[in-house]
Amino acid sequence: MDIAKFVERRKSLHISQVRMCEGICTQSTLSKFESGGHVPSLKILSKLCARIGLTIDDLNESNKVSANQLKVDLDSLERELIMENYQRVLKGLSAIDEQQLDSILLKMQFYYLRGFMGALINQPPEEVLYDFSQILNDLDESHETIFTQLVYVGSGVMYNRLQQTDRANFYFKKVHSFIRNVLKDEQLYFNRVGDNYLRLLTMIFFTASYYNSVGQLKASEKLVAKGVDMCAEHHVTYFLPRLKFLAAKNAIEEKQDKEVVDRLINEVLAFARINDNQVIEVKAAALNTRYEKGESLADLTP
Repeated sequence: MDIAKFVERRKSLHISQVRMCEGICTQSTLSKFESGGHVPSLKILSKLCARIGLTIDDLNESNKVSANQLKVDLDSLERELIMENYQRVLKGLSAIDEQQLDSILLKMQFYYLRGFMGALINQPPEEVLYDFSQILNDLDESHETIFTQLVYVGSGVMYNRLQQTDRANFYFKKVHSFIRNVLKDEQLYFNRVGDNYLRLLTMIFFTASYYNSVGQLKASEKLVAKGVDMCAEHHVTYFLPRLKFLAAKNAIEEKQDKEVVDRLINEVLAFARINDNQVIEVKAAALNTRYEKGESLADLTP
């Protein structure tokens, strides 16, 4: 981040530090940023930049090419995460130099992805929580970006895998509340923060999966139905195999008619083949086998 550009602009406008931070932050916060490179929260930095006619992106112009490439790389890894190509995500993240992440948004995306991957592959909780704390306690202290909600999802996933249901429920209740609020006025949400529907689908899927795992099948069903509707609306097929898998699992556990279950399993297989998702194909076959034999589905996760 070109902090010198920020300082030069402030001084050229003859704005003192005291006046600069008035109503936004403490002088100490501004001083640490200008002299020590300690970047304040996204909300504070945006307001400080606006006061002198700059944007956060203006401070990153010197690294614009590399920043653009990093954005492309992180977006690609986020799609790979959705597709369950975990090895590619791990390899891609390990190839990124954290020191090159000058943009606050890129940092949040990186730490979200690394922490979320850690939660999914059962890395030590302290490593997962370290990545998440970069967002919650530093980059998004005011908890106003979508990355905070994604951190809540990842935290819920981690605690659910550790069988700490109370803690998992604490986070998924937050996420479910956020999802309900967004769905009340989806268009306003997207207009405000951009096309984050893939991230919203991530929240919907993992929250629905959690509710399935704790036996709250009606809540899971409603979220699955909304997720399927969103996939159709936005022409996204990534999540369909996994959402349909959840729908089939819910149907089996609710003892719905065999005709319904068979149809859902066939849909899982069809969408898995369309998306070349061999992981879900294998899980769907296992689900069908256990269903036919009347065996437990407890350890089958979508």
